[in-house]
Amino acid sequence: MRPLRQVRGGFAAFVVFATPLAGCDGPSAEVREWSPGDHDQPPAAAGQVTAKPATDGVDPSIIDLAWRRNCTPCHGPIGRGDGPQGPMYRAPDLTQPDWQANITDEEMAKTIRKGKNKMPAFDLPDQVVQGLVQRIRSARGK
Repeated sequence: MRPLRQVRGGFAAFVVFATPLAGCDGPSAEVREWSPGDHDQPPAAAGQVTAKPATDGVDPSIIDLAWRRNCTPCHGPIGRGDGPQGPMYRAPDLTQPDWQANITDEEMAKTIRKGKNKMPAFDLPDQVVQGLVQRIRSARGK
């Protein structure tokens, strides 16, 4: 006959190794397949900021960023041609009503995309280019 101590040790080993197997008897009825709706967020509460504004167009901050990075060095913060490199390149004052009267939106967009004289071409999405054209138009007479 075995000593009691060996029997207890064998039983303890059985309990330690068999217990995890008790939960492996198949899928539970409570478990369901994941769906994309599992991660839908509730509507934003008052005062919360969403990652992207609910607009049809480009986020205005993208247009502002494109202006600051690409246009401000020559045309300045508003478009007067008073940027740090403006005098060197003789950047035009885009706010002048007579300048704006002599150029169409399509011509402005083409100049932004392809460049002209000393102005380089900028490879920007169409919506950003159109936003820059609107920004230039809104600066008229400022």
